Amino acid sequence: MCVVAACVAERGPFTNRMAQSATSYLARAARQPVDWQPWSRDAFALAAKLDRPVLLYIGGDACHWCTETDRAIYTDPEIGSLINALFVPVRVDRDERPDVARRYQVAVERLAGLQGWPLTVFLTADGGPFFGGTYFPADDPITGRGLKQILPEVARSYRENRAFVIQHAALVRQLAAGDPAHGVLQRAPLQAEIARLRTELSAALAGGPGEGGGTRLSSVMHVEAVSVLLAEFARENDSTALATARAALDLFLEPESSRAATTAGAPGGVRREDPPRLVQAALLRALAKAWVVTGDVRYRERGRELAGRIARELRGGDRPLFADQEGYVIEAVLHSAATFGDAAAERRATMALDGVLQRMYARGWGVRHAAAGSVHRLLQDQVQVAAACLAAHHASGDRRYLDVARDLAAVIERDYGDSLGGYYDRMEPDPAAPALSDRSKPVFDDMLPGGNAWAARMLLRLAEATGDVRYRRRAEAALESIAGAVPGAGIRAAAFLGSAREVLASR
Repeated sequence: MCVVAACVAERGPFTNRMAQSATSYLARAARQPVDWQPWSRDAFALAAKLDRPVLLYIGGDACHWCTETDRAIYTDPEIGSLINALFVPVRVDRDERPDVARRYQVAVERLAGLQGWPLTVFLTADGGPFFGGTYFPADDPITGRGLKQILPEVARSYRENRAFVIQHAALVRQLAAGDPAHGVLQRAPLQAEIARLRTELSAALAGGPGEGGGTRLSSVMHVEAVSVLLAEFARENDSTALATARAALDLFLEPESSRAATTAGAPGGVRREDPPRLVQAALLRALAKAWVVTGDVRYRERGRELAGRIARELRGGDRPLFADQEGYVIEAVLHSAATFGDAAAERRATMALDGVLQRMYARGWGVRHAAAGSVHRLLQDQVQVAAACLAAHHASGDRRYLDVARDLAAVIERDYGDSLGGYYDRMEPDPAAPALSDRSKPVFDDMLPGGNAWAARMLLRLAEATGDVRYRRRAEAALESIAGAVPGAGIRAAAFLGSAREVLASR
């Protein structure tokens, strides 16, 4: 420890650079004693120059345990000194860089079997992950899992066992970034996966309010699973699927105060904590489907109430605007407003979509991820905004929205498409970290439905709107390009199962 103590006494060769960040989540960290660097080529070059590992921390505004970590851990001067002396600390907003967040979330799952937020990942100087987890306490001398114990040990391992660390990081990178296997869409395997999804959702419900059920129902993927089961009831008259879906909806519709009691104190990695707007948007879509397939007026009443609230908040506040999230929310409001006959919500959502297109879309170029501070163009941005445009065209009949959707479909095919089928997450490799130089095909649902599954859904809607069967063929190819990764995925593949079910039903 004397070596570490000597290092801590030195002043690091860099300073906290969060003050000029584009998001409030990052900017708030400017007052912390950790010398945070932005995600950039310069940060990794600095790590290589200083021969240090990178400490990557990924969080977001809507994450309770991210807030708790900032409050209780990264304000600690001792931890700040350790980090500054031994690492190059890099801080990422998961909403600003969902592509980076998704890659390292997969890496942490491979490394530690954990899901959740925040992410704390230790990287080589080229961005390769070799150790990580979700929430780490500040101090835990008994188990050795506190940051005050982990930080010196990780730095020592990087210094003394470099060959093993690099080899391990390369293996994790390979596991996390590999392309999924192709597969064929067939009814029997799909039905088996839907049954698995139903079983997993039932297990998440087990125990009920206050006994653990609520801690496990806090994500977009859970609500998308409800929509899959409602569609299964509509097609197959599966009463078991309906009963599970209605039980989940009942829990989601509980007052927030009741649900909060079930999630308080959950350790990082147990509660996913997707942004509430996204969960509410997914819930809104599920309520619209529930009203259609059951005729239960309770779903219509709660759906209209929720649609009105979300629509009123679409353009309010000082929150940053991200195209993928905004498109997802707008599409949900437009779809539900048409189902419930809510003209006011439809009008507000259409105005919000016009604002997104005006600020973030250019014909032939696509949609940028953020209105300011980022020029990254991601698959989800194109897919979600195209889906919102198709919902606007369906609601209003205005052809300009259809034209934008067709243009975005062309951009997706040109810039993100794989000749073997399916779509990559980014238009081009990430320039910051060589270890993230490979593009990957998103398969599973996370804060938003899986990119390829939702692209297929959008293309199916475009085929319906235009009568062009080529869009349907592209949707089927996208699903088949990732189908080999789906068996056993259950709830995480909810969007895939919903889109694949549509394809098979129309054959």
